[in-house]
This record gives sequence, C-alpha cells and structure tokens, in this order.
Amino acid sequence: MSLMISVSGIRGIVGDSLTPKNLTTFAMAFASWVLRKKTDRKERLTEQKPRIVIGRDTRPTGDAIGNLISNTLVLCGCDVIDIGIATTPTVEIAVPAEEADGGLIITASHNPVAWNALKMLNYRGEFLNLGEVNELLEIAEKELFVYAQWDTLGTISQNDRYDNLHIEKVLQLSCIDTASIAAQNYRVLVDCVEGAGYSIVPQLCSKLGIEHIVPVACGGSGLFPRNPEPIEENLTSTIAALKESKCDFALVVDPDVDRLAVICEDGSLFGEEYTLVACADFYLKQNHGPVANNLSSSRALRDIAEKHNVACYSAKVGEVNVIEIMKKMHVVIGGEGNGGVILPELHYGRDALAGIALFVQAFTLWRAENKGGLLSQFRQQFPNYVMSKQKIQLASTDRNLLEKIFTDIAQHYHTAKANTLDGLKLDFTDSWVHLRPSNTEPIVRIYAEAPSKGQAEKLASELKHDIEKRTHNL
Repeated sequence: MSLMISVSGIRGIVGDSLTPKNLTTFAMAFASWVLRKKTDRKERLTEQKPRIVIGRDTRPTGDAIGNLISNTLVLCGCDVIDIGIATTPTVEIAVPAEEADGGLIITASHNPVAWNALKMLNYRGEFLNLGEVNELLEIAEKELFVYAQWDTLGTISQNDRYDNLHIEKVLQLSCIDTASIAAQNYRVLVDCVEGAGYSIVPQLCSKLGIEHIVPVACGGSGLFPRNPEPIEENLTSTIAALKESKCDFALVVDPDVDRLAVICEDGSLFGEEYTLVACADFYLKQNHGPVANNLSSSRALRDIAEKHNVACYSAKVGEVNVIEIMKKMHVVIGGEGNGGVILPELHYGRDALAGIALFVQAFTLWRAENKGGLLSQFRQQFPNYVMSKQKIQLASTDRNLLEKIFTDIAQHYHTAKANTLDGLKLDFTDSWVHLRPSNTEPIVRIYAEAPSKGQAEKLASELKHDIEKRTHNL
C-alpha cells in the first residue's frame, strides 16, 4: 500500500508505506515550511527559533516515531514542545497556547494499530489547507530543506499541563452546569478503545459531575481490543458491557478523540450523525447563529437550524473544508456526521471532549424539563432519518468520465436540486443522495438518506445501478 497524503497529513502502515525515510522527509519539509511561514508573518527570527508542539496517541509505534520526529525537528533548528500522549484536539489547543508556529500529531485516528500518521497543524492549531499542503509537498519533492548548524540546534522540552487545560476550557463554557449534571446521578460507561482518551475522557466526565463511571478499554495500552472506528458493527462488546453494567448510557471515542459515539441504555446507538444534531440543538438555545456540516451529513441538522431560525451551510467532505465555511459564514457550531463536533468558542477542530460536555448537558436539560427519562426517549426528540452507505468500484479514475456520468444523472433526476461542489448531491423532497469519488482509489462512495432504511437503501442502490449502466455505455 502506498503512503496516503491529504490535508490532514500523511499516513500508512508502519514498516511498509510509513517508513523512517518518509517520516524524516516530511518532518524536515514541515520544519522548513514552518520557517518559511514564520518569515512570511514578518517575525524576527533572531528572537526565537520556530516552535513546534508534538503529541501522540497510545499506539506502540508512537514513542519511537515521536523521538525520530522530535530529533529531526531539532536538527532543522526547531524548538520542540512535547506534550506526550494527547488527543488531537488537545494538541490543537496547545499550539496557540504555546504561541507555537505549528504542531504535529502522531496518530492514525481510527485506523488499525499497524497504522500510524503525521497530522500537521499551522500556527493556529488547525489543519493545513490544500494550498499549504501543496507548498509542503513541493518542499519535500524538491528537498528544499533548511538545516541548523551545530550551534543553532533546537531543543526538546516536555509539558504535561494540557490535559488539565483542555478540561478546564470545556468546563468554562458558559452553557455547562456541572451541578445540574451531578444532580442526575448518572452511571456512565466510557470506552476509550485503549487510545489517547484513556485518562482525559474519564477525568472530564468526573469533573462534569458524573460520579459513577464504568471504564472500558481505558488502560492506554494502544492495543485496540476491537476495530477502533466507533461505528455500530464494531461496538458489540461495548453494548454488551453497557447492558451488563446497567449504565444510563455509554460514551465511546476513537483513538485520537475527535469523534464521539453515544449508546443508549437499551443498547441502541444514538447515531453518529446525531451527536452533532443533539449538541447543536442544545447550543443554539443559548448561542444563536448559523450551523454547518458536510454534504454527506444528515439533513437532521438542517431541520434543527430551521427550528431555531438560523442558516445551515454544507461544505465539501473534510474537516478543513467545514472549518473554512464556518469561518466565512460565522458559524457558531458545526462538524461532520461521523460524530465530530467543532465548537469555535473553544477552537476550530473536531473535539469529542466538547461533544461529551454539550451532549451530557443537553440530555440533562431535557431530563430536567421532562422530570426524568431515558436516553432512547431523548433520541426520539430529533428528526428521524436513516442513511445507507454504499460504494461502486470503477475501472478507472478518469474525472472527465465521471463528470459526464454525473451530468447525465443530474439531468435524468431533473426534479432534484443538484449540487456539484463535491461530486454530485441530489436533494429530493424527503431524501437525498451524494455521489462522491474517492481521491485515492477508483471508487465512488454513495450516501443516501431517507425517512426509512428501505427508502435509503433503495435510493442508494438505484444510483449505484445508474452509475454502472452509464459506465458500461460509455
């Protein structure tokens, strides 16, 4: 498998596509890019070396990669602030707090344990945009590296305060009332899949006022006991543990803690698409303003926006794209349908800790207003849609061919509102379908949403057949 490169960084299988050579290449390129950007901001380089924050998840390969990356940065003249094992959003908070020039996170998110990655942040603690990634790739390809002389090497320092700072920032949100949460006397299962959240997530829950916490996979070993992506088919054991422990609900995060899944007391999933929906509905009661998601996210967020009389914007798939539209349109809360919540009041990045606080507070408010109730009943307060996710393998990645196919399909479904921002999305009266080509393989992903599972699957299958038919005819 080849190395995967995107706006969030590079990732691959350690010892296969992710090697010491490409790790050091991208670390040198990042150091040189940071120095260039620091110069562009007209800062006097004589005053301070470039500063880079580095953090990692718990994977067994993380420590060795972290040492390699840190020492490479030092040899390029950068001062490294190593915050150790940390969630992705914690590193995003640490970068501006340290007044650093960039950040690197060693995590492959929800990929299996054999994978690892370098996620790259700018001086704001945000992922690089496409233009910035292309600048970095040019430096790597042309080997336009900047090295330090023996007497201008950088330094490495450790800082372990950012878990506590992250928790404090979440607790300081004006909409969070820990006393009301404590009054509910919740019993909550927390599953951190042995990832970076193993300590910070239970700590946050405790400080939110949740007295009874049942930890699952919170040892921090980095050896994931199941597929770490927090979707229904991977959560069988977590659901069984929830039922056995008789908890009110379960909070599940991925290894780098930028996604949140919630399981109801009866073992049903609240729905990854509905993490953001519930949080937004609650947040908008106190913070009026637009919301945003991506084109493949549930229509339920739009319904919530209409309920609160605010606009709902949809961006191309990808966190950096959602953040771009959030900034442009002054969005107060946004995210993606994979359980990622972005709260600008805190920082511009998907943050499961922010999601946990908002979600638990939202459920608490509803329970107080209704004098009790179960999470499965709370789920029924929101618009109910079902999504079908399929894909189709193509013979080639010819974009011109795909554009012709999408144009033909849009003309065929002329009663639907067509959006070509990211592939093709067709909006019908009570449903939608999004056809999105992969950037790395000859695949078109087909997401469809409708009021019932049967309708969603039928719509997705129908569009899959349309693509196949047009591919054969061309």
